[in-house]
Amino acid sequence: MTSFTLADVRERTYKKRDAWWTVFLVDPLASRMVVLTANRTGITPNQITFGAGVLGLGSAVCFALASWPWLVAGAVLFHLSFVLDCMDGKIARLKGNGSVFGAWVDFVFDRVRFFGCMMALLIGQWAATGQVAYLLLAPVVTFLDLLRYLNGAQVAKTRQSMRAKLRAAAQGATVDSMVEDDPESTETRREPGADGDADGEGEGEATPVVFVEEALRDDPSATPDQVRAGTNAPEDARVIDVHRGFDQRFGWYGRLRATLLRSRVRPHLFSGIEFEMFVCVVAPLTALVALVTALPSLIIAVTVLSCAALAVFELLIVYKLWLATRDFAVELHRLRHEN
Repeated sequence: MTSFTLADVRERTYKKRDAWWTVFLVDPLASRMVVLTANRTGITPNQITFGAGVLGLGSAVCFALASWPWLVAGAVLFHLSFVLDCMDGKIARLKGNGSVFGAWVDFVFDRVRFFGCMMALLIGQWAATGQVAYLLLAPVVTFLDLLRYLNGAQVAKTRQSMRAKLRAAAQGATVDSMVEDDPESTETRREPGADGDADGEGEGEATPVVFVEEALRDDPSATPDQVRAGTNAPEDARVIDVHRGFDQRFGWYGRLRATLLRSRVRPHLFSGIEFEMFVCVVAPLTALVALVTALPSLIIAVTVLSCAALAVFELLIVYKLWLATRDFAVELHRLRHEN
């Protein structure tokens, strides 16, 4: 029987970069629970996902009861539910027993859990206090959570499309007309004679392509200038950078990014994970602050600040993407003319 170690979990299941909440507040506990679960039980990832859903349901019930002891209990249960949610993916990667359907179930459970707990928290507080602000916050939180999912997916597709076109241009391929019209497509076709194949009957070895952002993600100790100079790239590689404009405007960002990535923390400091945790963990835990200090409830304040922080970081992502599309056009023009 295979005996997994903590080192195995870290090497095989940790993401190269993750949300700071996950890195510092979830992984230290989840990784140890994964070692215990993987070595001593036959529990499957789907069963762990179901367990996370049960804890999420318990959290929602606690939030609906509205008084401060139940709010604290709900916050703890929500966080533990998220720990289990991180465990199912780690178990799947560690033991190789994940499934496509399991990934779908995990995603759906995540959304149902957050929506149910958030609504239970806000409606429960409205019922207990009569403050209409709680009801007004519910659609705002729902909209922002939906927006960040849609925006994240579309930004990822746009970046993938840009990289596919730049890689094709660097390797002497011609982007098919359908690619030009469909940003989600990454199909390319090779020109006859490309890569040194004079008669077009065989396929030559493709030119290595290195994207600066990906190289920095793989090696946080490197600097953008080192990558652009080809220091860490194969000798004949084409180095492509679509974030030069952003780096020129925000020179400090590269240093901050490298510092964060050395700890596996992604620069997107207030992502969906932090948003969920602040709304369903930090906000209800402030009931303790109100109890000890006799101050008004801070649930509304924390939720509003969380919405504002998420909106700001989503706008920053869009701004960075806009600058990248401008650099993309310049790089594509250069590569096509060089070939």
